[in-house]
Amino acid sequence: MDLSQFTQAFFVEAIELLAEMEQLLLKLDVASPDSEQLNAIFRAAHSIKGGAATFGFTALTNTTHVLETLLDRARHGQLVLSAPMIDAFLETKDALQEQLTAYQAGKEPEADMVAHICGVLQKLAQESEAAAAPAAKSAAKPAAKPAAKAAPKPVVAAPAPAPVEAAADEAEGDGDGDGVLRIRFSRLSDSECDLLSGELTNLGTVRSRTRANDQFTVLLETTCDPDDIVAVCCFVIDESQISITRGAAEPEAPAAVSEPEPEPELEAEPEAVAMVEAPVKAELVAAPAPAAAAPAAAAKESSSIRVDVEKVDQLINLVGELVITQSMLTQAATMLDPVAYERFLSGLGHLERNARDLQESVMSIRMMPMDYVFSRFPRVIRDVSAKLGKQVRLDTYGKETELDKGLIERIVDPLTHLVRNSLDHGIETPEVRLAKGKDATGQLLLSAQHHGGNIVIEVSDDGAGLNRERILAKALQQGMAVSETMPDEEVWQLIFAPGFSTAEQITDISGRGVGMDVVKRNIQEMGGHVEIHSRGGQGTTTRIILPLTLAILNGMSVKVGTEAYILPLSYVIESLQPLPEHLHSITADGHVIRVRGEYLPLIELHRVFDVSGAQTHPTQGILVIVQADDNRFALMVDELLGQHQVVVKNLETNYRKVPGISAATILGDGSVAFIIDVGAMPRIQRAQAASAAALAGAARRTEAISL
Repeated sequence: MDLSQFTQAFFVEAIELLAEMEQLLLKLDVASPDSEQLNAIFRAAHSIKGGAATFGFTALTNTTHVLETLLDRARHGQLVLSAPMIDAFLETKDALQEQLTAYQAGKEPEADMVAHICGVLQKLAQESEAAAAPAAKSAAKPAAKPAAKAAPKPVVAAPAPAPVEAAADEAEGDGDGDGVLRIRFSRLSDSECDLLSGELTNLGTVRSRTRANDQFTVLLETTCDPDDIVAVCCFVIDESQISITRGAAEPEAPAAVSEPEPEPELEAEPEAVAMVEAPVKAELVAAPAPAAAAPAAAAKESSSIRVDVEKVDQLINLVGELVITQSMLTQAATMLDPVAYERFLSGLGHLERNARDLQESVMSIRMMPMDYVFSRFPRVIRDVSAKLGKQVRLDTYGKETELDKGLIERIVDPLTHLVRNSLDHGIETPEVRLAKGKDATGQLLLSAQHHGGNIVIEVSDDGAGLNRERILAKALQQGMAVSETMPDEEVWQLIFAPGFSTAEQITDISGRGVGMDVVKRNIQEMGGHVEIHSRGGQGTTTRIILPLTLAILNGMSVKVGTEAYILPLSYVIESLQPLPEHLHSITADGHVIRVRGEYLPLIELHRVFDVSGAQTHPTQGILVIVQADDNRFALMVDELLGQHQVVVKNLETNYRKVPGISAATILGDGSVAFIIDVGAMPRIQRAQAASAAALAGAARRTEAISL
């Protein structure tokens, strides 16, 4: 049977289970472990093992089998946990992640890696058994003596109900119902029935199978918990399709069971009897009444659904095309008589509102909470701080803040680098912090919040802060143009230069000058920018400002000559028409404008994009004041056309990379407008000025030679 239709669901579920396992391991108190947390960690490993065995992932099955054996002993108190043991479990989680990635790519995991991690776990098992042996011997000696006083009463189990009639070809005996689960599956297809039937044989002994229409009932003799069986089956079907009861017969009202007092002469024996007669679990698991459960099961089933990202993206593109079409109709309707076409224009207004609501609803499907990112960092902080000999406490704020899926996956690497920098360069060692009068444990704060049409993500620490003198000295050493009078904000931006590092020695964490420039470039590629604020001895805050989504954009449409462009509103501060006395020339073609006492560079868009027929004198145009990367400057345009949401179209996919242009969109009249890469404008202007100066110099040299 082809299992490929189920493998993707297994991969998704297994990745989620590994993430849950990691979080639980990090929260686990080694000295006094919580039984619920241990059970949850065991169930995660057991579920992954069951799914891996179903799909024939041998390496994954073997690794999780060794892991779950250790976890099972830990949750039953047969294994004493320690910090190195938790480290080994976390290392195993990483290895399982690598194995999943390999199987997802259609490859076999590296044999050396599998052998290494299994060896680590087996060594742990041997060490724990060796440590448990002396304790077991010492515990066995007093147990041989007769009890002098009354011991706990023996457990007397109620007689088990008789088993149901099994299929003739599969019944293996009557049994007494102990350790037997009645598992009912509903709304099952033939392929799902075959797959689950085979999987259950790996979990115990199948005593009978009964199939009636889309109902499938299995009597399974097993030592597995019902929750574990549900977890394994959920790789194939929904939990609402599973009903499990304990015992071979239909559940009945439990009969009253009396516990007789032991005879006086038997008081010395109860301990031995209690060890022989194990208690029977009496709880019923997932056994709702059919009539009452139907609405609840249906509600649970419809509460969520897994959809491929490609399908969501296709839906977003179609809604974007719908919005463009609606915008075209609205544009064309401006030429109609509002009295003669009153009903048509009213309907068009309804269409516009519904299209906007539809667009916002579809866009919300791609939004994911920042907890998806923040949940990765407890492990990073634990590992790095232990390596550096530091004590660090992680606090998070705004985990529920949502960001577009495309952005949230790309923000992980930049944030990881910033966190590692705070741990390495920012937060001091406990001895240094105590000498400064600080708490020995440093604080690292990750926060996210909405601000207008953007999301602001901050990485803050209460460490030593940035060293202004050291940064300037390093910049001078590398030949960078700096001065002692530079404001702090500009000095902090120097650390984003390629190859820049103030670390005194290179470690495996940092010091090579590689990373911060990549962080800034990646953030800019996502349409955002980075700000740094630092105070000596008090800490550093790195702020990342990103648009909420990559698919739609709030923009201001402007006109330059006959061309229309879009300026992202997140960069725009204000617009104005300058007076002659506000303009000052610094070169033949270069100007600055004085706005409320501040001199701002002036960039003429018609020069940047070589647009003919545009206004050439600043006093005849409109200046739009923008801010990007802590730099404020003015963009000269001919006319402001309006503000509206636009659907972003990737220009590189459909054409090629164009300097100064980040993307494109389609306007209401059907024409294409380019979205300006505001952050690249100063760089392009400097490059054009340098090129013009070089050409002028070459012309002068040619003229001198000819003379």
